[in-house]
Amino acid sequence: MLYIGIDLGTSAVKLLLMDGEGKILNVVSREYPLIFPHPGWSEQDPDAWIRETMTGILQLTEGFDKSQVAGIGAGGQMHGLVVLDENDQVIRPAILWNDGRTSAEVDYINSGIGKDKVSAWTANIAFAGFTAPKLLWMRKNEPDKFARIRKIMLPKDYVNYRLSGVHCTDYSDASGMLLLDVKNKCWAKEMLDICGVTEEQMPKLYESYEPVGKILPEVAEKLGLSEDVIIAAGAGDNAAAAVGTGTVGEGACNISLGTSGTIFISSEKFGVDENNALHSFAHADGNYHLMGVVLSAASCNKWWMEDILKTGNFSEEQADILPEKLGRNHVFFLPYLMGERSPINDTNARGTFIGMSMDNTRADLTQAVLEGVAFAIRDSLEVARGLGIDIRKSRICGGGAKSPLWRKIFANVCNLEIESIAAEEGPGYGGAMLAMVACGEYPDVKTIADKFVRVTKTEKPDPELAALYEDRYQRFREIYPSVKDLFPKLIG
Repeated sequence: MLYIGIDLGTSAVKLLLMDGEGKILNVVSREYPLIFPHPGWSEQDPDAWIRETMTGILQLTEGFDKSQVAGIGAGGQMHGLVVLDENDQVIRPAILWNDGRTSAEVDYINSGIGKDKVSAWTANIAFAGFTAPKLLWMRKNEPDKFARIRKIMLPKDYVNYRLSGVHCTDYSDASGMLLLDVKNKCWAKEMLDICGVTEEQMPKLYESYEPVGKILPEVAEKLGLSEDVIIAAGAGDNAAAAVGTGTVGEGACNISLGTSGTIFISSEKFGVDENNALHSFAHADGNYHLMGVVLSAASCNKWWMEDILKTGNFSEEQADILPEKLGRNHVFFLPYLMGERSPINDTNARGTFIGMSMDNTRADLTQAVLEGVAFAIRDSLEVARGLGIDIRKSRICGGGAKSPLWRKIFANVCNLEIESIAAEEGPGYGGAMLAMVACGEYPDVKTIADKFVRVTKTEKPDPELAALYEDRYQRFREIYPSVKDLFPKLIG
């Protein structure tokens, strides 16, 4: 049988076709525009997702036996607000995860309601990207449209609705709304009341690997698919990508070095750190996960190379970082070019070089950038370790993970075995795997992940180098508390 995975991203939808053994047969990408109606706002037309997804599926399956397609599973951009009226028509463009209009609403939730209360209800605190603050903004600024809301959905769930006719979401994606009681996997009535909505307006909750229904007959006809195609609930993009990297089960870990950076830690037990430094979400395997997000990761290196050094030859620059310099660099870099989320949650924080002297070289500063991102990721790792989660190794993915030097730095900064994997197709690969479980091809997410995900190489920490980096990390930890009060003054 064949399975379709959907990765509903911010700028494009990426679709892949996979057989029952995990072989990727075809990949198609379709772009759609972002809308910026005001500075700091970010919106998208949900119908654009549908147009490009439908066109993409037609392209994806061309030349293949469409009768063999058994299931469809999606991973998608999280936190976006999609609102439907009584006729299931979209009321307004979706407000996306990277929209910054809700600072007043975030302050109200965290300070007016109180972080302790909100964390007790949802296991998280408010961030500007989350869905609940968007509802408060809409109620205040668009009351007529707010009054017309009959269903509240997330981006990939709207795609699933248009495929299946079912108003659905999964626990992993719903965790990022600040409307879900993550521990008990039900809607948080207190937060619904604060936002002025009811449980009837929320979609039905599913595990990510559960089927929500079959494809609508009219959609099946349009796509040339069987009416028996099963639609899986799917997952938020990070949880779907974690399935695709095999990051499931107790203590499994994945580090992603993309534009932003994430550390995703799977756990069979629910847990929340006392400062809400990490997101505490449900996982697509039916359990839970903690996630730390650094807003600038590989983008720090890109900025340093392309904008400052004016070069595109990343590997040549890294070749000048000699082995004897690792763990001994006296230059430090705070990678907070866009502010920072985990674990400091400081929008005013900024990138900083410190410790330079006349004998420092270009290579020293390049090394400091790579090490600074690794130190920042370790900050979140330490929060998880403080909860008693035993983490011995981590998968690594994303553009930055292609650098052997950076992998070596991460292995020794974090004192973890760092594993690279064969196939790295992100949320779409995980979505297709979830569809296989929903169709009964595999009994659970762990089984399919263990079979499909293959480690190609492992970078092991060197005890002597790890000890040197331990000392460097402790020095790094002192820098931000010493300078954080300067940042608001510097940016006015």
